[in-house]
Amino acid sequence: MAKQNVGLIGLAVMGKNLALNIADHGYSVSVYNRSREKTDSLLDEARDKSIIGTYSLDEFVNSLEKPRKIILMVKAGKAVDEMIEQLLPLLEPGDLLMDGGNSNYLDTIERSKRLEEHNILYLGTGISGGEEGARFGPAIMPGGSHEAYKMMENLLKDVSAKVDGDPCCTYIGKNGAGHFVKMVHNGIEYADMQLIAEAYSILKQVLGLSPSDFHEIFAEWNRGELNSYLIEITADIFTKKDIETGNYLVDMILDVAGQKGTGKWTGQISLELGVPAPTIAAAVYERYISTMKEDRVAASRTLAGHGKLPKASYSKEEANKFIESVRRALYASKICAYAQGFGLMRAADMQYEWGLNLGDIARIFRGGCIIRAQFLNKIMEAYARKKDLVNLLLADYFKDAVSAYQEDWRDVVATAIYHGIPTPAFMSALAYYDSYRSAELPMNLIQAQRDYFGAHTYMRKDKEGVFHTNW
Repeated sequence: MAKQNVGLIGLAVMGKNLALNIADHGYSVSVYNRSREKTDSLLDEARDKSIIGTYSLDEFVNSLEKPRKIILMVKAGKAVDEMIEQLLPLLEPGDLLMDGGNSNYLDTIERSKRLEEHNILYLGTGISGGEEGARFGPAIMPGGSHEAYKMMENLLKDVSAKVDGDPCCTYIGKNGAGHFVKMVHNGIEYADMQLIAEAYSILKQVLGLSPSDFHEIFAEWNRGELNSYLIEITADIFTKKDIETGNYLVDMILDVAGQKGTGKWTGQISLELGVPAPTIAAAVYERYISTMKEDRVAASRTLAGHGKLPKASYSKEEANKFIESVRRALYASKICAYAQGFGLMRAADMQYEWGLNLGDIARIFRGGCIIRAQFLNKIMEAYARKKDLVNLLLADYFKDAVSAYQEDWRDVVATAIYHGIPTPAFMSALAYYDSYRSAELPMNLIQAQRDYFGAHTYMRKDKEGVFHTNW
């Protein structure tokens, strides 16, 4: 019996669809899942494809051509380590394992070291795009040994999304680089989604707009510089009616948002690296506070707000002007969120010496992934002009865009504050911008306080050295 080109373990939504995608591109695939039912279900769906099912790890490994190439699509964390331990006795030097789940990049670094001792090649690979991306073309972020990448390069590029024929896949860097970049991608995604939600909230509460109004607004925004997957699906969401009630479905959904942890990791890593990512963190915190539904309902009855309601009516001209101001505020805030994410990647690259190409990363984000957007072309161009760009805000395009939009941005944030509308992502993005452009911050006072109570010392403006004062 002929051996299969590649093996895939884990047939939940992402694994199943990735297996189908790989088979569609002319590769033969062996699959294995702990649950026999999921294997059988996939085989029923893939009768016309080069996919075979196996029902033990021995059978699975023996069905593969050598050197074996195995993709793990199991739940991040303990399950990955357990599967590696089960596979190791069955593998031979030169075989390859690729973790395509949302693993923590620090775990990937450790796994790379451990498997290297056994002469097993390892790729920690970020895959973005959800169910549709896995099936028809995701953005793929492989990290690990370059030898391992070369073994998988053709397959990964074939199954990835394409933008103008260009595969949305590139070698990211050593060991944990791929999973780090995927983590930051998800952090940016959290921020982007929160900013869109805040734009919706401001317009809804100030102008009293309906879902059909929002559909028109977001569809129009998607034709301009905000063109992106998230804006596109947001426009679609506002068209869906609830079958049971006849109401717009978005109005029937409880205001409690879930998460899977990668946004939280991005916030944690920003603290460890000492790189500010306040808009990403604000988006994570707002999901946390959304889960406190009962507390919020109770607090709404007892905690006073400003008491200033939006004016009763706006003329069409005034409403359109405010909608445009919110669009500009959203774009300026989005620039800051991406600046924070790319700043994190830059700092991690300096610490881990991965050799990240931030322009290439922006390029592969343009298709397949959740944050795909026209906007990423501008980020590519910025890094093409200056590979060592310290902050996206310093690139001419972004500097000019924020400068042109900042008056509207400040007006929108002020309006939200005045009316008691929570906009933590908008506000944190603006504060990040203002802090970054400030030649002086009030940290001289904080350092004086630290020296006062803890003798932590301070530096001076007028001379070199480290000083302490007996306050």
